[in-house]
Amino acid sequence: MTQTNATSPILRTMNEIDLMIRARYPVLYLLTHEEARLEHLLLELAGRQGKQLFSWTATRGLEPVRELREPRRMGGGEATDPVDALNHILEKDVSALFLLRDFHPFLEDPHVARLLRDVAHELKNTYKNILLVSPRLVMPPELEKDITLLDIPLPDAAELTDLFKSVCRALYKKDKNSVALSNRDANAIVRAAQGLTLTEAENAFAKAAVTGGRLDHEDVDLVLNEKKQIIRKSGILEFYEPDATLGDVGGLSELKRWLGVRGKAFSPQAACFGLPAPKGVLLLGAPGCGKSLTAKSVAQFWELPLLRLDLGRIFSGLVGSSEQNMRQALKVAEGVAPAVLWIDEIEKGLAGNASGSSDGGTASRVFGTLLTWMQEKTANVFVVATANRIDILPPELLRRGRFDEIFFVDLPRTESREEIFRIHLEKRGRQAETFDLPAAVQATDGFSGAEIEHVVLEGLFAAFDADRELATGDLLDAAAKTVPLSVTSAEDLRRSREWAARRARMAESSTETRGVSGRAARIETDRAE
Repeated sequence: MTQTNATSPILRTMNEIDLMIRARYPVLYLLTHEEARLEHLLLELAGRQGKQLFSWTATRGLEPVRELREPRRMGGGEATDPVDALNHILEKDVSALFLLRDFHPFLEDPHVARLLRDVAHELKNTYKNILLVSPRLVMPPELEKDITLLDIPLPDAAELTDLFKSVCRALYKKDKNSVALSNRDANAIVRAAQGLTLTEAENAFAKAAVTGGRLDHEDVDLVLNEKKQIIRKSGILEFYEPDATLGDVGGLSELKRWLGVRGKAFSPQAACFGLPAPKGVLLLGAPGCGKSLTAKSVAQFWELPLLRLDLGRIFSGLVGSSEQNMRQALKVAEGVAPAVLWIDEIEKGLAGNASGSSDGGTASRVFGTLLTWMQEKTANVFVVATANRIDILPPELLRRGRFDEIFFVDLPRTESREEIFRIHLEKRGRQAETFDLPAAVQATDGFSGAEIEHVVLEGLFAAFDADRELATGDLLDAAAKTVPLSVTSAEDLRRSREWAARRARMAESSTETRGVSGRAARIETDRAE
């Protein structure tokens, strides 16, 4: 067995399984893709308890497990039919664990489900336990009270390190020149593999060894790219390449300062000091004010991997799939830790929960899974959630303990608008000093950062069409033709500011009073008259 420390997630889980088996829990449902790894761990557990281990599949039937390397033939066991298998388990006079692989499709058969309930009742007075192992949860309502559900965590750094060392030893034994790694390179490769199963990690290490003929520091990126592809296959989590830095975000000085302080809490020194790992931050405000850009830049700033969770993809048509999708996504995020998990426009994904939609309670269950995880997670996964619609956010999400802080991202003030102009002009090869920025800033009162970027782009199009260089007049003309969100959604913005004044922290420290734009103010005056 892999040498794991006392705080290892897999060791804690196996200790829990050990306790449940000794307490005669009749049926455990173990969620994992890693059958071989779990079988290895259960074989050791059964040995410590003086029990036998049997394995069942629909292709091999029921057969004893003695040595994992022992070759097995198709149909080599007994009772390939699920009903026969349950009856055999009931009849066997042994002290044993029965590992049933991919049994979940048969649970949808009422006859099998009823028989499993009967068997579970009989096993309570025996030293036999059934362990269902599957990558997907299928739990008929009638079995919910008879089965205990456990998630098997992905390999942690210690397990991956042991695996990588064994791969390196095998390569070095064949060819001493096949491994050229420093300790730092080896640690980087292991970190790059976090979030993978042992099989996936072994394949990634093997591919790295074959590519170029040896393992060296260049293989860190290769393993990381393998992980990106594997994570993308889920269709729920996306391994996002951070393409922005905090320098690309204009304004938001208070939020930036807060992130600078919180980022230090990931260090070992912070843990020794007694600081817990930061949980996350919720960014609220109008669209186009830099919330998503900030989320992407946090990972770059802290030099952590960035995972994007698409809540829209969590929900699917299969009963139970949405909850399982969420659990699997969170498990992968924990496996990659330390990492940043970005949930963009979280209110859209949770709208079903807030509205009480007729989805059979799926949205509520998914929402509850996310909230519980955010409250109780121990892995260093920093959640950055963004929201545009404050009014539809459920109050449970805003409770202290889910996030370290809630920031309201308002429209940029004067100094910030100038900074945003500089960023977008220089990003497109222009010297900001050659423009009348005070005039452009004044013309964009009430504009969001995205709208200022639009002004720069519109000015560039106009200059390009006229076959000349971009000038301040182009920016002013573009600004005059743009109707900002502070005009079209002035009422919504005002309500958001009133809400945030009592419940959130301002992302930008300033004594300047933010009103609606000049045009919005005139519209309100006309309405009042």
